[in-house]
Amino acid sequence: MSIDSNYPVIERVETRIVDLPTIRPHRLSVGTMQSQSLMLLQVICSDGVTGLGEGTTIAGMAYGHESPETMKQTVDTYLAPAIVGKDATRIQALMTHVGKLVKMNHFAKSALETALLDAHGKRLGVPLSELLGGRRRDRLPVAWTLASGNTAQDIDEAEKMLALRRHNVFKLKIGAKAIKTDIQHVADIKKALGDRAAVRVDINMAWSETQAAWGIPALADAGCELVEQPVASAAALGRLMRRFSIPLMADEVLQGPESAFAIAKESGSDVFAVKIEQSGGLFAAQRVAAIADAAGIELYGGTMLEGAVSTIASAHLFASFANLQWGTELFGPLLITEEILTQPLEYSDFELTVPTGPGLGITLNDAQVQRFTRPGSIHHVTRS
Repeated sequence: MSIDSNYPVIERVETRIVDLPTIRPHRLSVGTMQSQSLMLLQVICSDGVTGLGEGTTIAGMAYGHESPETMKQTVDTYLAPAIVGKDATRIQALMTHVGKLVKMNHFAKSALETALLDAHGKRLGVPLSELLGGRRRDRLPVAWTLASGNTAQDIDEAEKMLALRRHNVFKLKIGAKAIKTDIQHVADIKKALGDRAAVRVDINMAWSETQAAWGIPALADAGCELVEQPVASAAALGRLMRRFSIPLMADEVLQGPESAFAIAKESGSDVFAVKIEQSGGLFAAQRVAAIADAAGIELYGGTMLEGAVSTIASAHLFASFANLQWGTELFGPLLITEEILTQPLEYSDFELTVPTGPGLGITLNDAQVQRFTRPGSIHHVTRS
């Protein structure tokens, strides 16, 4: 990759791990998240511009192939040395370059790409969404996940969210208990909320195809409007989709554009949960959405329960989608008790406002970030 001396270059890449407390344990079928750890990345350029990126996953490595610790190691050892000294404005070329050096590692690459785009948006004085084709909406509907594992507690939490006008769509995490117990849990919550709120479920691949064939119609009868990833196999998901009228959503089986194309080719899902980290970055997630649109598959803006940086990066992308039929789940920062931005994100009237400032449009509170930085986790890769 050639360097034009007329353009700014990447001088330094800094990584750290920030450990943040959450408002409650977050229970999934694959594990329980007691706190949230973010791998924060900064790209410092020769023109004085700094870009922010974030790598986060759910429950460490219980959910996927990477953790904040492995993301940081990948950036420190492979990605950062490959880009320091390079033209900071050639983002697609930079990501193609690191893609040849490092296979997979989607979460680490997403953090780096986000930081490069944030820096370039600041450099040009435009929101990140403009670098992705331009936004079509300024606010995004946001669902809230009820995952305490206790029916009464979940109902109380939902009622509070409705009263605050923060969320009126609720996703229930099920799959860790017996199917009949889980379905009763869903039915009780939907009965309590009635027509005031929509109820969806995420099973995180916990059911077999046989279990799902029994459970899916029971969920529909309970008032559930959407079932996310009931089984682990993309093939089984496709077979189930063709048997039942309730929409089924692909999540864990979506690992970037190639998997999206394979699922779309086999008509294997009604809805795609698009996640920037799981896809391999903002541009890759954009391609996932384009494949879905071409195949007539509907879209949902997913989350890895990220902090503010990746949440807003996702919001900029989802704001640019032509279709976003099922809204988003960008509530990650609301699960964290401590604010790490100088200006908190704006959640109101059941939606999140997409910032209009340059780049991501957010600023870190350095003192708060330093307070929760894991001791010994800061690492710099500097241009020689």
